[in-house]
Amino acid sequence: MESCPSIKNILLLDSEGNRVAVKYYSDEWPNNSVKEAFEKSLFSKTQKTNARTEAEIAMFESHIIVYKFVQDLHFFVTGAENENELILVTVLQGFFEAVGLLLRGTVDKKEALENLDLILLCLDEIVDGGIILETDANVIAGKVASHSIDAAAPLSEQTISQALATAREHLARSLLK
Repeated sequence: MESCPSIKNILLLDSEGNRVAVKYYSDEWPNNSVKEAFEKSLFSKTQKTNARTEAEIAMFESHIIVYKFVQDLHFFVTGAENENELILVTVLQGFFEAVGLLLRGTVDKKEALENLDLILLCLDEIVDGGIILETDANVIAGKVASHSIDAAAPLSEQTISQALATAREHLARSLLK
């Protein structure tokens, strides 16, 4: 009997191979140093390719890797060697497009780091424990936006960007009165 399609990890690296946001769903990489070594070797293997217009597929250390680059960010999705490449590409495309929606089209390292909370929520909406939950970018971005925007929450429970947006809104209202 076929098992459910699964993801080993989702990586978002910068143009130098450093972590921006990563999630591992497999015990194949037991500790952080092994994970970082995997990321560095994967980055060095793929950095010379031209994956800017559409996703590329590669075999790497008995895994199927699908990846896409935009500006100074590198998006990677890893699956088992017997995983369906089309499913992996669909997950990658959903992640990439959802990040684009959440960052309002400005997909670069600076914007990604400023909105890291949204990207991590995005990863949680796409995959849970390696099982694919959602691949539609509009649905993912909608769920993340509904989690992250709660102006009624006290300032202590809001992220810095949410608190600043709330403060701006209150200031604008007070100036208009």
